Amino acid sequence: MRSTGVVVAWWYNLLTNKVEEGPGAPNSERLGPFETEDAAANALENARARNEKWDQENATWDGDNE
Repeated sequence: MRSTGVVVAWWYNLLTNKVEEGPGAPNSERLGPFETEDAAANALENARARNEKWDQENATWDGDNE
C-alpha cells in the first residue's frame, strides 16, 4: 500500500481530557503531537512518570537522597 503523504497527529486536550486527531484546540490547551491515538490517551500518565523520574534525578543530583 502506498503512503498518501498525509501525516496524522494525535493530541491530548487538557481542557476536555479527550484525544483529538489533527488540528483543533490551541497548542497551549493540549499535549502532543503523538503518532498514535493510544499514545495521546496516555499523555498525562507518561508526563507524570517522566516528571517523577526527573524529580528523583534532581534530588539525587542535589544530594537530597543521602
